[in-house]
Amino acid sequence: MTAAPTPAPRPGARRVPPRVLTVAGSDAGGGAGIQADLKTILALGGHGMSAVTAVTAQNSLGVQGVWDLPVEAVTAQLDSVTSDIGVDACKTGMLSSARLVEAVAERLARLTTPLVVDPVAVSKHGDPLLAPDAVAVLRELLLPLATVVTPNTDEAELLTGIPVHDEASQDRAAGRLLELGPGWVLVKGGHLAGEAVDLLVGRDGSRRRLSAPRADNRHTHGTGCTLASAIATGLAGGLAVPDAVAAAKDYVTGALAGGFPLGGGIGPVDHGWRWRAG
Repeated sequence: MTAAPTPAPRPGARRVPPRVLTVAGSDAGGGAGIQADLKTILALGGHGMSAVTAVTAQNSLGVQGVWDLPVEAVTAQLDSVTSDIGVDACKTGMLSSARLVEAVAERLARLTTPLVVDPVAVSKHGDPLLAPDAVAVLRELLLPLATVVTPNTDEAELLTGIPVHDEASQDRAAGRLLELGPGWVLVKGGHLAGEAVDLLVGRDGSRRRLSAPRADNRHTHGTGCTLASAIATGLAGGLAVPDAVAAAKDYVTGALAGGFPLGGGIGPVDHGWRWRAG
């Protein structure tokens, strides 16, 4: 199963935008997961498609329930999209069980398009979203397929065993993650003190730190999903990894600054900030 090629446009036909597939869970509150992914892809000029892995009852206060879809339902969505519409880049998010990670990895191994893996383990509110037995499977089967993997500091520690509390440990965790097989690793520094500095390292020895002022805003729900989807959209449009990551960082920085209150807890980032600013 390779990605279906984009059909040659007919004379006068409209150009097909970059096709981006997200494989993730649904957030009923609309701030993260599939909903955040599709908003991001659209905001950056792509056509978003989805394979829903789980349904969550979730709002600004936390996650009240999670219901995994049958593995067969997830793989059927993947087969449906890839066999007909085609994919220019793929992004994975919440994959809660070991069996689901195995099935998704098996399908994605057949594709030849870029893959961004966001190893979602815990929600913004501290609710676990990845079963303990799925961690090893994600490490062994999915990470080697990744063009880019985008852990935050907690996820980097979960995958490597290295506590990340400063730039030096960020470096060590990134190096360990590269040993697991992805082409590039982006260890996000949003949970570290001071300026938000992300570290991007590649198997080719490339190394880049991307910094941005920390937004004075508590409404940050969906940040990780948004960043990974933005990177995938850049890759789908033909950007090299460092350029796609830098463009995604710029987009997310604006979205964080524009985060707004919904409900009584943590509100979402603003996926439409560029439209509103313009």
